Amino acid sequence: MESKIKILLAEDFEIIRDDFCELIESQDDMEIVGTADTKAEIVKLAKEVSSDIILMDIEMDALNSGILATEEIHKFDPEIPVIFLTAHDTDEMIVTAMASGAVDYVVKSAEYDTILKHIRKAYEGEPILEARIQTKMRDELFRLSRTEKSLLFFINNISKLTPAERELIKLFLKNKKIDEIAKIRCVEVVTVKTQIKSLLKKFGLSRTKEIVKQIRELNIEHLFENA
Repeated sequence: MESKIKILLAEDFEIIRDDFCELIESQDDMEIVGTADTKAEIVKLAKEVSSDIILMDIEMDALNSGILATEEIHKFDPEIPVIFLTAHDTDEMIVTAMASGAVDYVVKSAEYDTILKHIRKAYEGEPILEARIQTKMRDELFRLSRTEKSLLFFINNISKLTPAERELIKLFLKNKKIDEIAKIRCVEVVTVKTQIKSLLKKFGLSRTKEIVKQIRELNIEHLFENA
């Protein structure tokens, strides 16, 4: 007889936990080897009980308990497959959860056969990710790649700025207008406009608002605090 898939289940709602336990125990090739209803309990179980798969609820004693638990578990057992089985289905939650190292993400409202299929495929090393989740993760990776390139581009160009140009950006970040900047710096408006042209050329942009927007999106405003 082939060995069964050993499953740890983390779920804080007793009725749902019992329901999933009953479902899994009714399968010839699966068994529950432990259950938990808090982050601390599932981390402790993962250390003490040998398992093949962890079914992890995201929200238990805290909104992100399952995500934090997964991160902790992967510190001492990075190979254990974790499947998030959750009611949360927002794009933000999907990205945050999958970034913790989980192999799959299934909503609790899915058909039982679907959930069981996800468990078996994860055990075989071929986890199923729903098309929407795959698309979201690809989009996020693309966004991060673009952000990284933008950050490197900006940091490189910032190092080439003159003190006057750095001060100019600082004032734009404070939403100052060209005439206000001219008064603050005690220079003519035409001088400020000339510096702006040089600034835009270095960043390959056409408007100062675009520089301000990208700096804020990249969260690097602090680089201009002491300009």
